[in-house]
Amino acid sequence: MTLFPGFASRKIRASGATINLRTAGNGPAVLLLHGYPQTHAMWHKVAPELARDYTVVCPDLRGYGDSSKPKGPPDHSSYSKRAMALDMAQVMSALGHERFHVVGHDRGGRVGHRLARDHGRRVRSLTVLDISPTLQMYRSTNLQFAKAYYHWFFLIQEAPLPERMLEGQAPFYLLKRLGRGKSGVKHFSKEAMAEYVRAFRDPRTLHSTCEDYRAAATIDLVHDQKDRAKIRMPLLALWGKHGVIDALFDCLADWREVASDVHGRALACGHFIPEEKPRELLAELRRFLRAA
Repeated sequence: MTLFPGFASRKIRASGATINLRTAGNGPAVLLLHGYPQTHAMWHKVAPELARDYTVVCPDLRGYGDSSKPKGPPDHSSYSKRAMALDMAQVMSALGHERFHVVGHDRGGRVGHRLARDHGRRVRSLTVLDISPTLQMYRSTNLQFAKAYYHWFFLIQEAPLPERMLEGQAPFYLLKRLGRGKSGVKHFSKEAMAEYVRAFRDPRTLHSTCEDYRAAATIDLVHDQKDRAKIRMPLLALWGKHGVIDALFDCLADWREVASDVHGRALACGHFIPEEKPRELLAELRRFLRAA
């Protein structure tokens, strides 16, 4: 893929899934985790620049892109953030990175949060992009949030209802999801959009990504309710000033409920920070990672 010049492609077998990834660079390791409905391609404006100073690892989460897509069991545990975080911990071990920074957007931020909980000794710092903690967001649900994040409540419906409704609709659906907000899809490169559409044409991706959301509304909440001690590594929270998080949540206060060392601010963009404001994101990451 020309989006990642100089990056090596790898497939690494973790205990529960085979993870597709790209990696390049030298220096401290940084794990970049993508969100929904995307793949690791979303980091193409950030990863090559970051790889000048860091060893950058960009995987597809299980169920997404070219990573494997195990079928979801009745309790959705195959797509719990605990299982997805374990994939990432095992991938980083296989690559020889005992300790590493984590940067996660959207769903990747939720996997990153669980990595920090379950593998905290290995996570040097955590950056979360345009999310508040899952438990807090569900607890704060109101009409305004449900209308803005309708997909949270659509995708968790019992299989195969959402899967069947989305099948064959990849281009239309992705344009609606990625094009929300004032700026539409102008920030997304044609090559990245083609990757997202290609991945979403696979019915297995539709099922897996629905399972990701079903897990978030069930087993992930159980895990989060049990793990209430604050995580201790430095945490950077960045969110879009023109998005739902800024409008409906107090992002820094929400993260300070679950972490003891929280910094962050809003950026002048919408939800898809790595593709809307890559230069600003890189500047924030470089400052934060140097100090962490």
